[in-house]
Amino acid sequence: MARTQGSHSGTTGPRVRDAALRLFARHGYAAVSMRRIAQEVGVQAGALYNYTPDKQSLLFDLMRGHMEDLLAAWADRSPESDPMAALEAFTRFHIRYHSQRPDAVFVAYMELRNLAPENFAVIERLRREYEEELVAILRRGVAVGAMEAPEPKVAAMAVIGMLTGVNTWFRAGGRLDLDDVESIYWDLVRKAVAG
Repeated sequence: MARTQGSHSGTTGPRVRDAALRLFARHGYAAVSMRRIAQEVGVQAGALYNYTPDKQSLLFDLMRGHMEDLLAAWADRSPESDPMAALEAFTRFHIRYHSQRPDAVFVAYMELRNLAPENFAVIERLRREYEEELVAILRRGVAVGAMEAPEPKVAAMAVIGMLTGVNTWFRAGGRLDLDDVESIYWDLVRKAVAG
């Protein structure tokens, strides 16, 4: 069947990814069919295969894109030489970055179970790469006596879990703005590892 009027290959691909991300976040990967994604985009179901080989590839591309963008955004920041300043920068960065991408965060954490083993391995490697950024900060802090973290890897996982959890409850326009939340969480993180 002919392409839906108004669709264009340069814009349809991103629209397919945006629709899939939104639908996966709202309904779950297993509940969303390729036909449903096509309806959301306004194209025939068969047209989706011009942009992705299958639904698994679409999920994997969304998750990999999220992790690669996260790593690139963190790498673009000016590194802090002081470990405590670096920990504060990581805390604030993580909250701010993730709060701007709630659907991507939800899918990246909740849909791991739906990845094929080879795709899961890639996402796990990228997640470990990001976690290691925080582990390195904690190790530096311990080495100079500025922090106490007998198990930096465990501490990093706890901190990341806590920071990512902000997405489950924070809503703009509430009693606290994001700057307030960042400051509160930074205080909690700082106290958790204070040497």
